[in-house]
Amino acid sequence: MKTILAVVIALVLTSVYLMIDNKHTQQMTAKQKILKILYPLIMRGGKSKKNSFINENKVTPVVDFYSLSVTLNNDSLFSMASIKDKKVLLVNTASDCGFTAQYESLEKLYRQYKDSLVVIGFPSNDFSNQEKRNDNEIAAFCKMNYGVTFLLSKKVVVSKNSQQNEVYKWLTNKNLNGWNDNPPSWNFCKYIVDENGVLTHFFKPTIDPTGTEMKKALGFSEKD
Repeated sequence: MKTILAVVIALVLTSVYLMIDNKHTQQMTAKQKILKILYPLIMRGGKSKKNSFINENKVTPVVDFYSLSVTLNNDSLFSMASIKDKKVLLVNTASDCGFTAQYESLEKLYRQYKDSLVVIGFPSNDFSNQEKRNDNEIAAFCKMNYGVTFLLSKKVVVSKNSQQNEVYKWLTNKNLNGWNDNPPSWNFCKYIVDENGVLTHFFKPTIDPTGTEMKKALGFSEKD
């Protein structure tokens, strides 16, 4: 009986320790670890759907992309005008999603092409409450688990409503960007803006950030 009680106490203390440790360091929870393992299967499951929307007619924006700005995770204001002549990949992100492992791919893509590419993550809790963390916790989680160095905004609303972030209003309204009305359908949707401030692509989550389709859309060679 004493042995069983000791085991129970040890398990409880271990659980409490892990909860405290996770809270302070933002390490992955058991759920997040499982989702990361399942990520390849999740990606394969969405391949049959239409996942890409392209500005084939090269329609130019009605409102200048470079007039926009975003408040970053560290509370600084970042102007899109500061990144003229670079490609921009904008992604709505979340920590508890089946696609969260894409943080790693986004970081890999950014590091490979950072001389000509800017990646901006927009953490959002819009889909099934999969980003409950605050801004400091999000930054710690991304850095510790995925080594993220690309830009992160403060947590925002990306869905179409009265609280929608200004950048996402532009990305999801053809009266502003010239052609696209598609809002994010889930976490880790991707929008590409070219060196001239033109929205060129909208990708759903199952498009791999380091895959052939993404690199082609960005104008990068597989050999780069």
